[in-house]
Amino acid sequence: MGFSAEWLALREPADLAARDAALLARAVAATGPEPVILDLGCGTGSTVRALAPHLPGHARWHLVDNDPHLLRQAAAEAPGQAQLHEQDLADLDALPLEGVTLVTASALLDLLPAAWIEGLAARLAAAKLPFYAALSYDGIMAWEPALPKDDDVTRAFNDHQRSDKGLGPALGPDAATVAATIFRAAGFQTQQAISPWRIGTEGVPLQRALVDGIATAASQAGQPMALEWGRTRAGMATDSRCLIGHLDLLALPPGAP
Repeated sequence: MGFSAEWLALREPADLAARDAALLARAVAATGPEPVILDLGCGTGSTVRALAPHLPGHARWHLVDNDPHLLRQAAAEAPGQAQLHEQDLADLDALPLEGVTLVTASALLDLLPAAWIEGLAARLAAAKLPFYAALSYDGIMAWEPALPKDDDVTRAFNDHQRSDKGLGPALGPDAATVAATIFRAAGFQTQQAISPWRIGTEGVPLQRALVDGIATAASQAGQPMALEWGRTRAGMATDSRCLIGHLDLLALPPGAP
């Protein structure tokens, strides 16, 4: 489970534009006056870049990822204010929760199984910590102009998203909805908001990289026409638009305002 720095850089403008502003503001408010944020699967620091403009200058970060190269890039976003943790997310007991006021994740939940999210919810309930997870893929794709194989490729891609990414069968497009149910069962108040990517002709490189990834995954899931679909879509990128659905989630522990 991991992504290249190039892909993360390519998708970041779409991520920033897609995040629900009201839910982000509530997440920032939940950090309190002395913010200490633990970011899970931090990548190159996209969550830092998204939240930092809304936080006081003395906010501190714990950045967790299993890729040392990505961690070093992320640390540059918060010089002197970030503690790096090169570790596998499989070990929930090893998460550095002491002193933390908010736990975050971006584009992560859809790669994880329900059992992992249940374990995280239990740990955060015990610590009475809020959780903000943005940009979980929700299974929705819409393309303009449409092609006959769009729906077939989407179904195959969604099947691939539910495959094992290293910690067990992933929730894929069901992640944000299932996570909200899990956190509610653990006593949290939950709020959700849609955060779709809307990629037009200004995002041709992202659109082409996206369709390549979708086509490859759908082909691996057994859709025989997926690679041809991807080549066609890539050729249409200068004249097409797409919407890729995501959901943001904020879970506040019992007693939180």
